[in-house]
Amino acid sequence: MLFGAHVSIAGGVENAPKNAATVGCEIFQMFTRSPHGGTAAKLTPDIVKQFREACENEKQAAWYVHAPYYINLASINPLTRASSIKVLREELERADALGSRAMMTHIGSAKGNESEEQALQIVIEGVKKILDGYNGTTTFLVEIAAGSGMIIGDTFEELAAIIDATKGQCGICFDTQHAFGSGYDLRTRENVKETFDEFEKIIGLERLFASHCNDSKVPFASHKDRHQHIGKGEIGLTGFRALIGEPRLKDLHWLLETVPDGQANDLATLKNLRNG
Repeated sequence: MLFGAHVSIAGGVENAPKNAATVGCEIFQMFTRSPHGGTAAKLTPDIVKQFREACENEKQAAWYVHAPYYINLASINPLTRASSIKVLREELERADALGSRAMMTHIGSAKGNESEEQALQIVIEGVKKILDGYNGTTTFLVEIAAGSGMIIGDTFEELAAIIDATKGQCGICFDTQHAFGSGYDLRTRENVKETFDEFEKIIGLERLFASHCNDSKVPFASHKDRHQHIGKGEIGLTGFRALIGEPRLKDLHWLLETVPDGQANDLATLKNLRNG
């Protein structure tokens, strides 16, 4: 079980490993481009070399790439869908060049579709296109959503449908706050066991590659995406103690997405729970 955080790439991706080590990361997550749009900076062989050397020098065990926020594979606009597919394939290739263990993405909203079932099929076709002909080692991960406003991927059943349709070519990025907001309780040891019993039955724990590690500013099943520092929110220390103590999660990688001011404290809290 290793802990890390989403860190800045200001000045270039080659700076991310040092930023990660500074706050106490054992692993880390980053963007490789602006999450809000624009042209991605080219990853030259020299930049890739600097990045990989920095990961080794800063003793980072693994790293992950998060796709931009503007992705919507469920859009009714074919241009938006095509752009999302193009960007995600590019990000998957960029992540692979950097040696990332996985790249995760949000799926998008079904708003405007005739039904969420129709939107899910559109998403599945999009994911298949992204993975078509891909031969890299970086795994494509679908992230569970909190569920606000016809969001696709907020239930284990929808996530399983994507995994099954792609014949296991992709995996899952769990997110403690998103899952909690979507209605999967994590506040006690019993809740955690029940949630991952359900995950194992519907999706399969072999498809769980990583988890975002965030407490929740909003109540259980609120269907809102609002992160909070560890132990300061609705999941609480009891919930995170249960998550870290769940035997089936002992080898999982946990990545904070709390605001940078406080990440070092969050990481220290998580390590204390692991070591205690």
